[in-house]
Order: sequence, then structure tokens, then C-alpha cells
Amino acid sequence: MLPVIAIFGRANVGKSTLFNALTQTRSALVVDLPGTTRDRQYGTGIIGDTPYTLIDTGGVASDVKIDQQTWQAVAEADEVLFVVDAGVGITDHDLRLARQLRKLNKAVKLVLNKVDGIDLNSVLADFYALGFGEPIPISAREKRGLVQLTDTFLANHSAEDNAQEDEKEDGLDQTTGIKVAVIGQPNVGKSTLVNRILGEQRVIVADFAGTTTDSIYIPFERDQQSYTLIDTAGVRRRAKIKQNIEKFSVVKSLQAIDDCHVVLFVIDAKKGLTDQDLSLLNYTVDAGRALVLVVNKWDGLPEDEKQEIKRALGYRLQFVDYAVHHYISALHGSGVGNIFASIKQAYHSATKPLSTPLLTDLLAEITSTHQLPLVNGRRIKLRYAHSGGHNPQRIIIHGNQTDKIPSSYVRYMQKTFTSKLNLVGTPLMLEFITGNNPYAGKRNVLTPRQLKKRERLQRYVRGKG
Repeated sequence: MLPVIAIFGRANVGKSTLFNALTQTRSALVVDLPGTTRDRQYGTGIIGDTPYTLIDTGGVASDVKIDQQTWQAVAEADEVLFVVDAGVGITDHDLRLARQLRKLNKAVKLVLNKVDGIDLNSVLADFYALGFGEPIPISAREKRGLVQLTDTFLANHSAEDNAQEDEKEDGLDQTTGIKVAVIGQPNVGKSTLVNRILGEQRVIVADFAGTTTDSIYIPFERDQQSYTLIDTAGVRRRAKIKQNIEKFSVVKSLQAIDDCHVVLFVIDAKKGLTDQDLSLLNYTVDAGRALVLVVNKWDGLPEDEKQEIKRALGYRLQFVDYAVHHYISALHGSGVGNIFASIKQAYHSATKPLSTPLLTDLLAEITSTHQLPLVNGRRIKLRYAHSGGHNPQRIIIHGNQTDKIPSSYVRYMQKTFTSKLNLVGTPLMLEFITGNNPYAGKRNVLTPRQLKKRERLQRYVRGKG
């Protein structure tokens, strides 16, 4: 198996910056504010000759629930990178954490971060007191010392050790599978749903908004299918965002929509559909992502109220009528198991190949059933269609006067293509291309005979006048 490396330490020592540097991503939210990282974040290390799994953790002793997530990551890890701040020096908090780590009998490497502009000889001696041998000096922000660091903690692992496992798993560790982003407003039950799906307290849940501050990527497997579940921060209206960290969280949530294959959009049944929900759904539609709608907190509602909610959702969500609705209780688990069939169906609908002969035959059937209108006495003609890409499905249609096709006819074509191709949970984009007229801008040069004929006609017309 791939070695698992946990990044550990007190708050604001640069753990997330180191995580981003080793994975060569910007997955972890980095802000100069303690407590930014709350849930453990997984990634694949790029720096170094051997692949490895990296876990970013929150600062210990900042919050009881964060501490639980951090110590669970340490328990999962083969080795621990204990990160300390060279600029601040050794603290009582560092000493307490070192004592707790030694009790676990884990392989620990002491990482001395933020060494920029510091006389190492004057600070190194103090950190030997932590009892983990010689500190490894690095600058995560400037990406200095990372190769030396990876050579140290990967010394007991090699690429050959993982070759057999990688071959056996056939890409499960190399690919992310179906990426599913859980999106919605704050406190609608996104993290509760993620924990229910995973069957463990994987992300922090509290009965107030703002518990999740970063987008957490969680790989897992279900029914022999690989997934990456993305738990995101709740997105509120811009006027209600007060803290800078929440602005960064919103950006990460919107990036998760762009990065995923399927959006699992969570709506609070008790609050109903809000304008902010509609704005987020519009962003999802513009991004072209497959969509599954989840109405949470469904348990305990009176039957007449349930019917009214369904009626209101059906009316206001006509623009995403391709999405399947699920009515669930993430807290109690009712209806959660049925979501995965819709996720897989939406993913396969968004990515399945569409052949040119199939699309052209369907185009002919659609236009023969309801003919295109006349424009200036000429019938709009659509000649053939082919696929223009996946996720979302995009169909390119070639013809003449395509810019004159009425929007109502375009909607009719979208609905018919979607129905005939059995596309569920994914939008369908139609693009029209008008062929070039080879005679455009050219004048027909008359022959001498044609010129004489025109002159005779002109004399005849003048004579009648």
C-alpha cells in the first residue's frame, strides 16, 4: 500500500501550506488565522520519487472536535511530520504534543518550518528538546528543503514496494473515480450527509453555520465503484459574508462545482427553496455539471406540508427538470442509500459516448416530426449532428440559417434529444453552425450573350414607358 503521512502540529505553523507544496495543489485553504483547517484533508504527494498519501490536519487543542479529527489522522498514518515554527521557537504547547506523540510509538519526523531569514544554528539546539532527533529545516511557502524532507520520511519506502498493490487496484489509487460535490447553503446538513454516506464521523458537524471552512476531498469505494466525495462550505449571500475566511470558503465551494462530475445539491425542507439556492443552481447549470437534488430534513414533516413542498419545488425548478429529486433525512439515514443510483446514472449520462450516425438520425427524426419554420420564404435546413464533448453532453448541429431558429424550437430539440438518448441528471447543450456560402461576396460575370439579352430587355422596358 502507499505510505500514509500525517502532517501534525499546533495551529498556524504552516501545515496546510506544506500540504499544498507536497501535493503541488491549492487544495487546502491557507489563511493567516488559527483554526482555518478543521477536517482532515487527503491528497497524493508529488514531491519525491515514491507516491504517498498525505493528510492535512487541524491545529491540536484549538477545538475538541478538531482534535478528534487530528488524532484519528495520526492513528491512520505510517509516519507523522511534526511541524513546528522556527520563527516562534519551541513552546509549551509543542512540548505537550511531543509527549502525546511519543506515547503512540509512531515514526515521527520533526519539521522546522518558516526558516526564511533565521540563523539556524541559534534555533536548532532548542528543538532537540522535543526528543525526535535532528529537525529538518524547510520553508513550505518558498518550497525550500522539500526534497530533503521527502527523502527522509520515504527512506523506508520505495516505488517497487507499491508496484504490486498499484497493479492490483488497477487505478483506484491513481484516479479519483466519480467526483461528487455536496453543495448548499450553510447548515442544511451537508456534513451530516457526508458522514452518513461514509458511515463514520469523517467531518465535523455542529448545529450552527460555518462549521466547514474548506472543501474536503474524501476518496472512498462503494459497490466496487470509486468515488471522491467533496464536502464544501455553505454559500451565503454576499451581503451576509463578514469574515475574509468565509470569502475564501465560498471561492473553494464554487471551485468544487467546476472540479466535480456530479453536484449533490442539498436543500433544507423546512426552509424551502431560497433565492440563494437558485443562484447556486444557476451557477451549477452554467458550469454544465450533472445534478442530483437532495431535500434534507424530510422526517417529521406533516403530509400536507410535504405535498406543498414538492409542488413548490416542481414549479420553481423547471429549469433543472432533468435532475432527480431525493427526499431524505441525513440525520437518521432514511432515503440516503438511494442517492447513489442517481449519482451513477447522472455521471454515465454526462459522459457516455454519442455517435455521429445516431445523432444525425435523431436529428432527421426530430425535424421531420415538427418541421423547422420558413425564414424569408426559405426553409431552415439542418444537415447533420455530432458530439462536441462530454460533461456536459454537447451536440453540434450543422445547417443553414441556424441563427434564425426560434428559442422554442431549440427547447423542443433539447427535450427530444434528452428523451431519445435517455439522459438523466445532466444538462444537454446544443450548438448550431451555419455553413459558409461559397458564393458570398462574389459577383456573377455575365457572358456577352447575356449582356446583349439584358440590353434588349432594358430597351423593351423603356419603350413601353
